[in-house]
This record gives sequence, C-alpha cells and structure tokens, in this order.
Amino acid sequence: MLTRILLADDHALVRSGIRSLLTAMPGIEVVGEADDGNAAIEMTEKYKPDVVVMDIAMKGMNGLEAVRRLRADHPTIKFLMLSMYGSEEYVMQALNAGANGYLFKDSAAYELEKALIEVIHGRQYLDSHISKEALDLYMKKVAQDGTPVEVLTPRQREILQLIAEGNNTKEIAYRLNVSAKTIETHRAQLMERLEIRDVPGLVRYAIRTGLTTSDK
Repeated sequence: MLTRILLADDHALVRSGIRSLLTAMPGIEVVGEADDGNAAIEMTEKYKPDVVVMDIAMKGMNGLEAVRRLRADHPTIKFLMLSMYGSEEYVMQALNAGANGYLFKDSAAYELEKALIEVIHGRQYLDSHISKEALDLYMKKVAQDGTPVEVLTPRQREILQLIAEGNNTKEIAYRLNVSAKTIETHRAQLMERLEIRDVPGLVRYAIRTGLTTSDK
C-alpha cells in the first residue's frame, strides 16, 4: 500500500529536488505540491495525504501555522517539518505546533527516508544533528518561563510574520482586507504581549521563533 505524501515548500527548485528523492523511495506516492501554508491546507483537505512534508518558513502562511490549523481537524495525518535551522526554539515550535518530525533540508536522502518511516509508524523523529540534551534543557526552561508566541492568536501570528517579511501597515491591511487602524492595533498588542518596543525587535523575534527567516 502506497504512502501518500503532500510536499509544501515555497521554492520550486527545492520542491523539485525533494520530490525526486521521495518518488525514488519504495512505497511512496507524491499526491501534490504546495507553495505556501494556505495552499498546503487546501491540498490537504483535497487529497487527504498520509504525510505532509512541510517547510517551516514560507511566505503567505508559514509551515508552523499551517500545521497548527491542520492538526485539530486531521489528527491521523503525520507532519514532517523541513528547515535550514536547528535551534532548540525552532524545533520546539514545530513540535508544539503538532509536528511528528523535524529534519534539516541539507540532510542526506537516507535520513529523509528514515524520518518518513518513523513518522509513518507514529514515532517522533528528530534530525540526527539535533542535540537531545540541549532540547531537554530548553524544554525545561520553557516549562518555567513559557513561550509567548504560543499565546498569540492565529491572526496575531499572521500579522507578525507579515511585519517580519517587510510589509508596511497599508500592505498588510490590503492583504488581509482590514483597515490600517486595525493593523496598528494588532501591532501595538503584539508589542505589549511580547514586551517588545519596536518593529526591528518584532522582526528578530519572528526569525528566532521560526515564523520567518532572515532570507525571506
């Protein structure tokens, strides 16, 4: 029986390369490709894949937010996150969002196959280069101090991502079909909740927590 895979990444060349690796694996069928989180949600609803292989940092809607929204309605689907970044905070954000596995984009093909086998069988998989000890220490710290990004609403996380990607107030308002004043209110609430005083601080926070990356 074939395992149905949906692939989500906003770089066409990267998607093509990963798709080639996936289709060369026995028992794997790639049923669709998405270039952002919104498309990943739509295609998941349409194709009902067994596994979604999802890039974390995508424009439009990032992979973390897409997994958060899909997890509640699709508890049996497995999510394998791809990223260029391996900080403990990135990994924890992915796991907290509902991911079953976390893999670096520059991993070898055999590790991608290994990761898929693990998540398909309901087991968690973390890239072999991720320090379990460092992750455990980070989890203990989070348990004590909390993770502010988890208490943001989906709309606040969406606006934070758009701010970090360089969009101004008018551009965000147009994109979300709301008034500029509404965006300004959300931005003020973000700064208050995250205890950040300026936009550059919001950008740094969004990068650190995996909502976007410095190369977007």
